Amino acid sequence: MKRILTLCVIVLTVMTSVQAQTRKERKALFGSSFNYEVSTMGVGQDGTKIIKVWGYAKKADAAIVQAKKNAVAACLFRGLPGVSGANQAMATPAICKDPDAEEKNLDYFLDFFETGGAYLKFVNQTTDGVPAGQDKRKIKGGYKVAIYVQVMYDNLRKQMENDGIVRSLSTGF
Repeated sequence: MKRILTLCVIVLTVMTSVQAQTRKERKALFGSSFNYEVSTMGVGQDGTKIIKVWGYAKKADAAIVQAKKNAVAACLFRGLPGVSGANQAMATPAICKDPDAEEKNLDYFLDFFETGGAYLKFVNQTTDGVPAGQDKRKIKGGYKVAIYVQVMYDNLRKQMENDGIVRSLSTGF
């Protein structure tokens, strides 16, 4: 009996010391600007990248808008993963190498990513309308929608250089 009681106390102690995320922490991570899914589909012509990107929102149309923002944000802050197979493409590094670039230039990026903002100049949607099937999923609280977009990567980099957000590649080390 004494062993069972001791064992129960040890188990309870171990269980209470395990760190779990609170609901508030999970919601903060889900709402993070770095929480997006991106898959490289291939490399387009003239410095463009073709990617599949997901957006989350209460309505499918709003999820499409969010997916476009996520596509540009992935190019700017996280980079694009590589892909093997028929549409082989190397991983593409983030345009903003500084991990704090978004925070340092917060006002700039708030204007840039405003709905209908400048980010749209660098995105061509390659799918028309609201996707169906596996690319449109009903989730708790709304929709998860995938779209295929072409991001004008080189033009986006040039814009960031011109606006003083990143250093030009020709400036050296």
